[in-house]
Amino acid sequence: QVQLVESGGGLVQAGGSLRLSCAASGRTFSRDAMGWFRQAPGKEREFVAAITWSTFYADSVKGRFTISRDNAKNTVNLQMNSLKPEDTAIYYCATGAVAGGSVRRANDYGYWGQGTQVTVSS
Repeated sequence: QVQLVESGGGLVQAGGSLRLSCAASGRTFSRDAMGWFRQAPGKEREFVAAITWSTFYADSVKGRFTISRDNAKNTVNLQMNSLKPEDTAIYYCATGAVAGGSVRRANDYGYWGQGTQVTVSS
């Protein structure tokens, strides 16, 4: 059974940093894309970042967020710096056999975590 468990969310002031982690189990993920998406209240889920053999970022987080993975530990991390109130959302980890050209599409990911809340106060 595949499981993704996120951690590291919380409340932070604008300009601060948080580091999200996602621990995956139940299959070998080293060849899969791993991504982060977020969903704010009243909005659709949106792409944040993904990593395959390359990294991909939404324009809104480029230069502030960094995604990394440790295949030996089946983990993916999201370092979030210079946080803004508009970054407030539930952040979800996802993985699956997603082609590089599709990493921004949530529907292409087969496995999802339960989400972790990130709140950035102004």
